[in-house]
Amino acid sequence: MNAFYADVYEIVKKIPEGKVIAYGQIAKILGHPRAAREVGRAMRICPDGDNIPWQRVVMADGTITGGEFADIRKGMLVAEGVEFMADGCVDMKKCGITSL
Repeated sequence: MNAFYADVYEIVKKIPEGKVIAYGQIAKILGHPRAAREVGRAMRICPDGDNIPWQRVVMADGTITGGEFADIRKGMLVAEGVEFMADGCVDMKKCGITSL
């Protein structure tokens, strides 16, 4: 496995239930502030069964990505208590974290 991806997964494992983090924030934490897209690639191939809460990684504005999995992701986040705004985006002020 790519070492950067492994580092991404270790960060994601630390996100508490009911909270989210943006792709770009993970990149910054890892010392690669311009690598948000690479974080996204890592999340697209996130290994199953490793207890990685992939649903907790969203866009900086709270938009949920995931194509066909977006509705599943939103349902998982709602079940965790993540709050959404009227436009369907995560309320990043209430549920976003700035550091781990």
